[in-house]
Amino acid sequence: MKKFFSLLGIAVLGGAITLGGYKMFFADTLKVNKSSLNSMQAVQASYNPSFNTNSSGISADVIDFTVAAEKTVHSVVHVKNTSIRTQSNPLDIFFGNGNGNGTRKYEQIGTGSGVIISPDGYIVTNNHVIEGSSDLQITLNNRKKYKAELIGADKTNDIALLKIDVEEELPYTPFANSDTIKIGEWVLAVGNPYNLTSTVTAGIVSAKGRDLEGNGNNIESFIQTDAAVNPGNSGGALVNTRGELVGINTAISSKTGSFIGYSFAVPSNIAKKIVNDLLEFGAVQEAILGISVDMRYTEEGVKVGDVFYEDGEKKSQLKSGDIIKSINDIKISKFSELKGQLTSKRPGEFVDVTVERDGELVKEKILLNKKSTYISRVLGISLKDLTSEEKKKYDLKGGARIMENSNKNLSYYGVKKGFIITKVNKKTVLTAAEAKSMIDNSNFGNGNPLYVEVINLQGEIERYGIR
Repeated sequence: MKKFFSLLGIAVLGGAITLGGYKMFFADTLKVNKSSLNSMQAVQASYNPSFNTNSSGISADVIDFTVAAEKTVHSVVHVKNTSIRTQSNPLDIFFGNGNGNGTRKYEQIGTGSGVIISPDGYIVTNNHVIEGSSDLQITLNNRKKYKAELIGADKTNDIALLKIDVEEELPYTPFANSDTIKIGEWVLAVGNPYNLTSTVTAGIVSAKGRDLEGNGNNIESFIQTDAAVNPGNSGGALVNTRGELVGINTAISSKTGSFIGYSFAVPSNIAKKIVNDLLEFGAVQEAILGISVDMRYTEEGVKVGDVFYEDGEKKSQLKSGDIIKSINDIKISKFSELKGQLTSKRPGEFVDVTVERDGELVKEKILLNKKSTYISRVLGISLKDLTSEEKKKYDLKGGARIMENSNKNLSYYGVKKGFIITKVNKKTVLTAAEAKSMIDNSNFGNGNPLYVEVINLQGEIERYGIR
């Protein structure tokens, strides 16, 4: 019993000593320091005209986009696309309804956005917004409605140019140089998602030169942002904080069909070049360096494979094994960035190409060639311009010779390699680029036939309605 009380006493004494030591060494010295937000220093890390700093911190207009929004909403329009579709209905034949051939025609309406780029009514949008249209209607921000004319379209880069006839000058958004936009820079997306007109969302540039596998086009140089973009935004404006056009909103990455954090825009430099080509030539002029690319190269830059000029007359300054580092002092890290730079240029222009050769950086001035072979994805044929001799031989002003034919349906009709396409859907073809554009931008594949006039290998004219 005495032993028990001895142990109990020792335990109580030990507890008292511990408690006293804690209060002596810790309890009176524990303090909480609160920092004022005003003491935080704001550092302007990159240029953005919306940011102003002073000694007391960040001013109230840090993320004020009102000026850019006000400039842009009046130049972004609503695009209504009415198209005529054909639908098969075997029951029509059985019951004797419709036109008796088991098909019926119906109107399909799609909507999107567009951007006024000149005061006289030129509007840029996406090709997929107006594709297959039989009627196009534009609604301005002031609710005025106009019938639009399709000036031209480029399916490859998903850009189309429209025109409306107006008596007064319209508000428009000027093009900016998309090469100078920086990752992290603020941008606004303006459009008509879900038919909600004049909708403005904000985000930053998340990446440049983004290539999307399986996007259905050959676009390989998107601007990626986290500005919210949804169905209906297609063809709308992506602008900087000065209200200048840096891109045409085109796609989203989504498993649901709605925005989940990523959106993509065709850079304004590419859109502007396509618009100018459509106005001047009626088709896009594609420029090439005259090289093939070694796609096995995985480091920074683009490695040159073979070097050639299609006309075989001029020797290139580039050499096999060169690693392209920049075009006109714009850094090239991957093939999509090289493709984007070339897409924004025309044949006949000179570009400064910096390459790494044998461990040294070398700058060469390269004359861009004209792409002379065009591939129609819709028909699976390769086309080339006629030579002067061929035009004279067949008494033609122009046309497109079929160089390769991988389309079984065309072979079934008897269309062969070497045939010359002279008309597409009863419209005269002058160049291979024009033939490709007319075929790929037609409504072929939606139940409508494609009418093609050709000159066969015997020099005879043949006409086909291809389904």
